[in-house]
Amino acid sequence: MKTEDRKLAIADYKKRASIAGVFAIRCRATGAVWVGQALDLDKIQNRIWFTLRMGNHRNAELQRAWSAHGADNLSLETLERIEDEELAYVRDTLLKERVAHWRAQLNASVL
Repeated sequence: MKTEDRKLAIADYKKRASIAGVFAIRCRATGAVWVGQALDLDKIQNRIWFTLRMGNHRNAELQRAWSAHGADNLSLETLERIEDEELAYVRDTLLKERVAHWRAQLNASVL
């Protein structure tokens, strides 16, 4: 790949729109559910699975479920996507409200 093409590809990647929202991680073996929020739903699973594989996820309960039951028993699902919001503080407030709603709805733990 030429240098110019590579620079254009990188610029296009950086310009792509990220979709914020609320997600849940479910453990099929135990039935446990964790709800969290992400500014980029497309990347959150890779980020979480990486920290779980390394054995240092900040949520000890989720890490124990991963260690005991493995990746095959955990799944990540998108619960809600947040519409594009120009103002970051409005988006962040909305995310917090929706996470609280889904945690109560699913009787889920904090992620």
